[in-house]
Amino acid sequence: MISVEEALAEILSHVEPLAPERVPILDALGRVLLEEVISEIDIPPFDNSAMDGYAVRAADVAEARPGSPVRLAVTGSVAAGSVAGEDLNPGTAIRIMTGAPMPWGADAVVPYEDTSDFDRPKEERLAVPAKQIEVREAIQQGDHVRPAGEDIGQGEQVMAPGRVIRPQEIGVLASLGHETVLVHRRPKVAILATGDELLEVHEPLAPGKIRNSNEYTNAALVTRTGGIPIRLGIARDTKADLAAKIRHGLAQGADLFLTSGGVSVGDYDVVKDVLDAEGQMQFWQVCMKPGKPLAFGLLRGGVPLVGLPGNPVSAMVSFEQFVRPAILKMLGHKELDKPVVRAVVDEPLTNSGRRGFLRVVVTRQAGVYHARTTGEQGSGVLTSMAKANGLAIVPEGMRHVEAGSEVVVQMLDWPEGMGA
Repeated sequence: MISVEEALAEILSHVEPLAPERVPILDALGRVLLEEVISEIDIPPFDNSAMDGYAVRAADVAEARPGSPVRLAVTGSVAAGSVAGEDLNPGTAIRIMTGAPMPWGADAVVPYEDTSDFDRPKEERLAVPAKQIEVREAIQQGDHVRPAGEDIGQGEQVMAPGRVIRPQEIGVLASLGHETVLVHRRPKVAILATGDELLEVHEPLAPGKIRNSNEYTNAALVTRTGGIPIRLGIARDTKADLAAKIRHGLAQGADLFLTSGGVSVGDYDVVKDVLDAEGQMQFWQVCMKPGKPLAFGLLRGGVPLVGLPGNPVSAMVSFEQFVRPAILKMLGHKELDKPVVRAVVDEPLTNSGRRGFLRVVVTRQAGVYHARTTGEQGSGVLTSMAKANGLAIVPEGMRHVEAGSEVVVQMLDWPEGMGA
């Protein structure tokens, strides 16, 4: 029996980041940048107002105080998306909206609320522009002004290769005028479920049969991780059908092959025989529960194959430990591990002696993470995963964890309002 770390290291040694491709920026979400992004412009490209109010010369209102205002003539207005039709002369003001370019000669903005114009109803203020205002507060040069290049300067490196592209990076790229970006190609992952006992999801149940949930679960996991699932359906327990399905997946350009079922001790030998015939395979027992049986190898053409257990919880847990990191590496990510927290268990835990992955619900109470199991922990109880947001990891050799002890929990997802 090998360790989780040994199995993962072997799998990762056979996958590499995929070739680059240029994609529209929205298609780059969650992917890894492969090029340097240098700004050709200033952001913002011009000095602009950070407030609705009046553009002025700060020196003209330096003596303004409540009860002793400074009066200025209003000579014009400028809205966002336009430019002032005149320069600002000493002793005057120009009405200005948020985001509008600063008129030449102005060096500060007085907010509406610091002027007499604020006393008028908004409807009147919009319909009948003021001819003169009183400024009631002194301001400094640059107040309420966003200078050109405040965010990004022309010639500045905005992003370096290796950056994971999030929504905020997409916004920055758009502001710089980038329609496309260079990233690693998404891996195509062929997904195949095996077994005569499986039914398609639309088929009625029959004696001895179960529906093919693993195909859908694995396809969803692949998609969420960033891969492109190629669903091959069900391979029956015949050498001809299984071999045909594998070859069909390879013909569609699969970068990674993912099977479920047929790798346990006592399973029909057809899966192992076909996988051996189609490539160079290893069949392991990994020191973990659930998920002890695992297959790995290279199909013809060097395409890696991970054979997951057939039980749905075992398949999901094994995916998170072995397949997710492989897909992330293909995408060029450096951080391959799921996020973990240390949590206090609110009930005693029982473990097999292998590394245990117990399905738990993690909450945060007074700044401390707490974990409680989702109930029955059998490897066929798929709802134990549906109810969980984490996997409590119990080390090898430990069979009991007392309530109140602290364990490491691998987070499957973060509930709203409960980040790391």
